[in-house]
Formats: sequence, C-alpha cells, structure tokens
Amino acid sequence: MTPEAPTSRRYPTRPLLGVGAVVFNEGKVLLIERGQEPLKGWWTLPGGLVETGERLESAVRREILEETGLEIRPRCAAAIFERIMPDIDGRTEFHYVIVDYLCDLAGGSLRAASDVAGAEWVPLDCLHSFKMAPGTPPVIERARRIAAGLASGIPV
Repeated sequence: MTPEAPTSRRYPTRPLLGVGAVVFNEGKVLLIERGQEPLKGWWTLPGGLVETGERLESAVRREILEETGLEIRPRCAAAIFERIMPDIDGRTEFHYVIVDYLCDLAGGSLRAASDVAGAEWVPLDCLHSFKMAPGTPPVIERARRIAAGLASGIPV
C-alpha cells in the first residue's frame, strides 16, 4: 500500500489537526504574531500542526519550543474548536480542528522563531489592543477560568 500524499494547508481535502498553548506568567499570556497565512499579521496563541505518529502533548511542546523558544508542560485541554476560513467564492480555503492546552511554563527564553513574526507576554488587561485572531480571546478566557479553578479542563 502506498502512503497517501500530504494534505495541502490551502484548500485541504479534509480538516487539519492543530494544537495550541495558553501559557500564563505573572498576569500575562503568551501570544505570537503570525508570520504566514492564514491570518498573517494577526496575534494568536502559539501552536501548529500535529505530525503523523505524534501525540498531541508532544506536538504542543514541540510547536511552542519551535515558535517561541519556551519549554512548556501541558496541564489539560482547555478548548477544542474549528477554524474554517472560506475564500471570496465561498470555497473552504483553510480548515483546522485545534486542541488548545492550558500549559505551565517550564523554561527557555522568549524569542520569535520558526514561522512567527513576533512573540510577547501580553498583560491580560491589554488584549483588546492587539489585532487578535477570531476565537482566541474566548479560549484565553476559558483557560484563565480553568487555571483559577472556576472551570474544568480535559486531563492529559
């Protein structure tokens, strides 16, 4: 049996599985500025695609290290959502299913790396001043509630 060709990110034949991390540190949350489409120039949670044979928790650790230089420990899944982005003709140009994890900071030094244009610790009360990807603020809020013990996540 021949391996199947990889699915393109643009106009995929099926949804692509991604992971992201919500990392809090001293009243701030880790955000990255996307350096590539989709959503180039928008701020969002760091993360990326899961590789074949890779566990979700391993993928989130790898992606955050690649994009930000930080080491994290996934605590629990905080949110699962779809990002479906149609083109001007209504065809699905991008379709991701993303599992966002509440994570603890474990080490490293913050730096923008890989395919990101910027990486910052953003004060929670300043989120409104960033051009943020749709769906990001509710995920941050849900993770904040889980971290405060006001909601439950899905254990890893």
